[in-house]
Amino acid sequence: MKRLHPILRFMRHALSTPWHVCRHFSPQALRRIEAAIANSERLHAGEMRFVVEAGLHPMDIIWKKTPKRRALELFGQLNIWDTEHNNGVLIYLLLADRDVEIVADRGIHRLVGDDGWESICHHMEQQFRQGAFEEGVVSGIAEIGALLSQHFPTQNEQRNELSNRPVVL
Repeated sequence: MKRLHPILRFMRHALSTPWHVCRHFSPQALRRIEAAIANSERLHAGEMRFVVEAGLHPMDIIWKKTPKRRALELFGQLNIWDTEHNNGVLIYLLLADRDVEIVADRGIHRLVGDDGWESICHHMEQQFRQGAFEEGVVSGIAEIGALLSQHFPTQNEQRNELSNRPVVL
């Protein structure tokens, strides 16, 4: 993430509204992202969630909360850590900072590592810079799904432990 002057970052977040999320993610796009997660999860035993947030609360900016820290908070709040095989993955997009973070539970993280997640984030951010937000998220889901398929192949009795519906904050 490129470091912004604190006042500029504060203003960017203060001016970010739910409209900004809707501008990049229509209801149809969110349904397609939900379907992409569901389709991916049919191919492996992992779990994925996608969260998009327009901007952080002003106090979070004053306290210099990073997108990574916010992603970790949401990982816990949404119980993504609470999957049977410790293979839950959160894709978090903070529009005001133009940053995407991937947080993975220990079962899959130990196999992929920080470099693997950073590579996927980089690919997604390239598409976001071109204005292809839905496509960026769907390609990220596909890349994460490929890793989950490799390390946690589908099992006889698949159960969906986490909702596939995107979370818009």
